[in-house]
Amino acid sequence: MDFLTLPLLFSFFLAFVYVIIISGRRNSRLPPGPFPLPVIGNLLCLGDKPHHSLATLSKRYGPLMSLKLGSRTTVVISSPDIAKEFFQKHDRFFSSRTIPDAVRAVDHNKHSIVFLPAEDQWRKLRKICKEYIFSAQHLDASELLRRKKVEELVNHVSHCCTNQNEVNIGGIAFTTALNVLSNVMFSMDFAQYDSVSSQEFKDTIWAIMELGGKSNIVDFFPILKPFDPQGFLRQGNVNGKKIMTIFDKIINQRLQARSSSHLTERHNDLLDLLLNLNQKNEYEFTQNEMRHLFFALFLAGIDTTSSTLEWAMAELIRNPEKLETARSEVIQLMKNKKDIVQESDISQLPYLQAVIKETLRLHPPVTFLVPHQAISDTEIHGYMVPKNAQIICNLWAMGRDPKVWSMQETFLPERFLEVKIDYKGQDFQYIPFGTGRRMCPGLNLAHRMLHIILGSLILKFDWKLAGNMKAQDIDMEEKFGLTLQRNVLLKAIPLAM
Repeated sequence: MDFLTLPLLFSFFLAFVYVIIISGRRNSRLPPGPFPLPVIGNLLCLGDKPHHSLATLSKRYGPLMSLKLGSRTTVVISSPDIAKEFFQKHDRFFSSRTIPDAVRAVDHNKHSIVFLPAEDQWRKLRKICKEYIFSAQHLDASELLRRKKVEELVNHVSHCCTNQNEVNIGGIAFTTALNVLSNVMFSMDFAQYDSVSSQEFKDTIWAIMELGGKSNIVDFFPILKPFDPQGFLRQGNVNGKKIMTIFDKIINQRLQARSSSHLTERHNDLLDLLLNLNQKNEYEFTQNEMRHLFFALFLAGIDTTSSTLEWAMAELIRNPEKLETARSEVIQLMKNKKDIVQESDISQLPYLQAVIKETLRLHPPVTFLVPHQAISDTEIHGYMVPKNAQIICNLWAMGRDPKVWSMQETFLPERFLEVKIDYKGQDFQYIPFGTGRRMCPGLNLAHRMLHIILGSLILKFDWKLAGNMKAQDIDMEEKFGLTLQRNVLLKAIPLAM
């Protein structure tokens, strides 16, 4: 027996070494990229700011690059031409999604419009979003609601102005975006500007977003899924269940109210709309599907809006001449009006539009598009992108590409007055909301919200930094996460105009 054991052990050892060596070799048909180490692949290349690291690597290996991140083959896109090849010419073959392990919390991956494969269930959700939530008709119908929420924001800032209190720009933008969405969905506020007030939903959303921005080892080594070594899935389930419980309570209360024979009032919000669709049997839409649609819309729509507004205000305060140009344009349009900026004003404010566009170029809401996944082997530019490969599009790198943008590190809204480039998915050098069939369905709402909030904040108030800090000393460092957050919160004191 001993005589046979030694050769067998030696054979297993050779087989193990062979597998390790082979796993470290690159498929010769993959796009170029750094040579992967055994087991961990190129994980050490990422650092704490992967968008920076991958942008640097793409300068060496090209705008179509591949890496091995743990056991996952990843293809990185860093140029408009390559993005167009993937998301226009071959969009169908890259329409699936990579599922981060944290998304499995409360089984969200099975129902989320963001992560579902582009099949029947996804098409149903996409149609509901396109026709009943984000269509021009429905957005026009809910304009008064958004105006009311922005007026509440301005009133809160006015109170801070009177008392010379600091304002957390990202915080107030977050609360405004949250309440706009909660009213669109449920006709109620979910948060207050007063930080002393109970804000369970807001805090829970923050916790989920913070969790989603952390690096999870399971995403690189799926074999570890059953163990959840960092506890991210457990934490996600705890917070996800809190959110779902809130949704269930609201839905059940609405159902009970609707069943009352004396009920005459209708809210005309998204919840009513979905319940009406169910009554007509137009869609088979369960309460569980409703909960997950609400969940996805909150997660996708709040932090992206608030972080963009915070970056825009930071850039304007840091560049007072740009702030003055934007403010003068708004004042000239509004003249003696005392109202806030309205959505019908946006088309007449080209410089304000340019400020938003330039902010999205330098500080895209997400550094990478939500990762796509190849549904079959596909040849791109002579290279093979294998089935199940993760596709990462580095928006941050594309927004700072010197081949596309002059003075790429400078905040220069004027560049968008000279060229007709938009973020509606057709100009591939500039796709902060994505492109193709997986493009963000909430683009039109974000467009309206960003302009009316920013325009109102600079129309009504001047801004100074606390502690006699100079504008040029604003910390513009960023930290990587679910969205591109500022490293230091922007706090400023509003001054009456």
